[in-house]
Amino acid sequence: MILITGATGTIGTEVTRLLAQAGVPARAMTRDPARAGGTAVPAVRGDFEDPRSLEAAAAGARAALLLTGFGPRLAEHDRAFVAAAEKAGVETIVKISAIGAQDTGDPGDVASLHAAGERAVTGSRAAWTILRPSMFATNALAWADIVKAGQPIPNMTGAGRQGIVDPRDIAALAVAALTGSGHEGRIYEVTGPDLLTVADQAELIGKAIGRRVETVDVPIERAAAQIPDAAYARAAAKGWAFIASGGNAVVTTAVRDVLGREARGFGQWAEENKAAFQNNVG
Repeated sequence: MILITGATGTIGTEVTRLLAQAGVPARAMTRDPARAGGTAVPAVRGDFEDPRSLEAAAAGARAALLLTGFGPRLAEHDRAFVAAAEKAGVETIVKISAIGAQDTGDPGDVASLHAAGERAVTGSRAAWTILRPSMFATNALAWADIVKAGQPIPNMTGAGRQGIVDPRDIAALAVAALTGSGHEGRIYEVTGPDLLTVADQAELIGKAIGRRVETVDVPIERAAAQIPDAAYARAAAKGWAFIASGGNAVVTTAVRDVLGREARGFGQWAEENKAAFQNNVG
């Protein structure tokens, strides 16, 4: 039995689908099982703020996917889950982290929060694998209404390039680590096949929908000021600055090395999801 946390999110939903397709017994953990209709496996209640619910969700599981939402309590949630998993006898934990996770001296930024969460897993008694994905292709869906309205995509990262990754590839790697061998103690940085700027992504979306999509540079300070939550605004500003400086210009071969095929490119993702961006003006 494999337990999937974050099971109603982009990666978790795909992981449950792949496991169900392969006939692997699994359960999806969610705070409200009654609303977990998108998962392909049975749902069980589990709340990172409720240790007893975590223990109940993990009971009988051989392996678990740990996927906690980003926020100031990320590391606490990871520690709570690891404690529950150890009590339940979970043998393997695969954690979804983020590329560039490391202690930066600032406990509130993205890299440090994920690094603290990783320590909870690597310090456990379970065999572990860490997946550190780059920027998700699906984050581009935040531009859908802008593109539909014929407006330019805001660009806070300038000429900064990233190895944009299709979440389906992250999910496939997670399934490989949960069900296969040889991944114990491994950290995989997961990217797509190409380094892309926001302008490059806009061009590929435009190619998919058959018209030019523009971008407009937006100062980081101005964009951060539009985020009501101060902690998230600060984290976003640091992240944008990191990308703009070239800090996330990384391409890896993790997908090819583990799955034996090339990673999906952003152009393929844009073509498959072009309906989300179809022009509704003129």
